[in-house]
Amino acid sequence: QVQLVESGGGLVQAGDSLRLSCAASGRTLRNYRMAWFRQAPGKEREFVATISWVGGSTYYADSVKGRFTISRDSAKNTVYLQMNSLKPEDTAVYYCAARTVRDKDYNYWGQGTQVTVSS
Repeated sequence: QVQLVESGGGLVQAGDSLRLSCAASGRTLRNYRMAWFRQAPGKEREFVATISWVGGSTYYADSVKGRFTISRDSAKNTVYLQMNSLKPEDTAVYYCAARTVRDKDYNYWGQGTQVTVSS
């Protein structure tokens, strides 16, 4: 089992920056891939970014490419999402997720953290 706890959400203005954190516990994450998803009111959950724990390869949704950066700190077992140039359409609940490198679906999820961007 992997436990994920997000933090760092809040209310900001358009153009501001925010950094989300996801603290992981329960297992070594060496064979895991970590990701951030988000869900806006009335919309389906969507993929934001992903990073491999070993190697650090990343991939981003087109909507956040160039503005968001996903990273991990192996010593702290924590994944980050640095969000710059925030837009009102980035408003959502942001979820941290994990899966093993063999799995197709993300099967470990955090409780989510709210990000609200005002115009």
